[in-house]
Amino acid sequence: MSKFRLAHLGLLAALLGLNVAPVLLGASAAYAADAVRKEIGTPLQAATDDIKKGKYKEALAKVHDAEAVGGRSSYENYLIDSIRASAAQGAGDNELAAKSYEAVINSGHVTGAAQTKIVQVLADTYYRAGQYPKAIVWITRYLSEGGDDPAMRSLLISAYYANNEFARAAKEVSAQVQADEKAGRVPTEQQLQLLESCALKLGDKAGYLSAVEKLATYHPKKETWIELLNKLENKPGFNDSRLGLDVLRMRLAVNAISTASDFMNMAELALQAGYPAEAKKIIDAAYKSGAFGTGTEAPRQKRLQDLALKKLADDVKAMPQTEADAGKAKDGTGLVAVGYDYVTNGQFDKGIAMIEQGIAKDDLKHPDDAKLHLGLAYLQADKKAKALAAFKTVQGTDGTSELAHYWTILTNHPVN
Repeated sequence: MSKFRLAHLGLLAALLGLNVAPVLLGASAAYAADAVRKEIGTPLQAATDDIKKGKYKEALAKVHDAEAVGGRSSYENYLIDSIRASAAQGAGDNELAAKSYEAVINSGHVTGAAQTKIVQVLADTYYRAGQYPKAIVWITRYLSEGGDDPAMRSLLISAYYANNEFARAAKEVSAQVQADEKAGRVPTEQQLQLLESCALKLGDKAGYLSAVEKLATYHPKKETWIELLNKLENKPGFNDSRLGLDVLRMRLAVNAISTASDFMNMAELALQAGYPAEAKKIIDAAYKSGAFGTGTEAPRQKRLQDLALKKLADDVKAMPQTEADAGKAKDGTGLVAVGYDYVTNGQFDKGIAMIEQGIAKDDLKHPDDAKLHLGLAYLQADKKAKALAAFKTVQGTDGTSELAHYWTILTNHPVN
């Protein structure tokens, strides 16, 4: 029976990210290991030519012709499966491609690095076919055989997630994030979003919050900060009546205040707290943004502006006496309040000194509030290092420590 030599057809993949495109190597008459009968070799060679031309369905038909020949050797079966895998993948038949790649791996005709590459192609093929359990098996095998393409680790995480194995996905992506942080690399936004999603699926509140905080740290966006601050305000034990203005200060800093009602609420709270200079700045920002000055609420907004200006004038006149009274008080609450008032009026050094004096005087009802405001005062004075040091001292469990932590993140990673 006449025979001829056929090329050893390598089915390694050209891997670009997670996109797999099979590459067939050219024929070599010098390949001397195995012989292929002509009645099998001829249609397989024609199939190979069709694949090179992108005629995948035609190639599959020719592979079928070769498979119809009886008495095939293991090597002939290997070549048939090899070419069918490439043709099926090109034709978008992932299930047939996967079945054929498995046959190639089990044939015994590929070993070592070549086999590992085919395992990689098979794993990706199963993933794209939506057969996630099988994809996990083959990705795991690829990694255990020493495969070092980092994209496959990410594909494993995606397969776990798609297969509803959220705990495993979270464990894998957490390891990636920790490795990036340890190496001084910035974790990708996709990694952190996946970690956030896994935590939500698992009902892991602490894990969810950690993921959102990392997003705010490494990929700061207004939407992320809104999510964080909403969570804080809904936290059990959060004192909204006392810390509401502080939350709004942070919302303003991350550009998350834009409506007239939000500006109105913040300005009114600043006036109630005794900081008319801050209220004036808020109102000025509202007019500059276009939130104030138009529509049916414009007269009310103008009245608020007039009230803020009047209170500011009165406050400036009263500040020396207020300062003197605060200095005589037993505790430091008054000193902290008037000190922050001086800061909002642009007298940073004097105001900071008074806040520090009030904290040192001790006997404060809310010492963590005072330390938080000291940090904010330092920020307004453009003394970043001292602000960060002050935020570290805030330990309250009512929302103050979270606010201090968030100001630390925002100071180091501002929203663009």
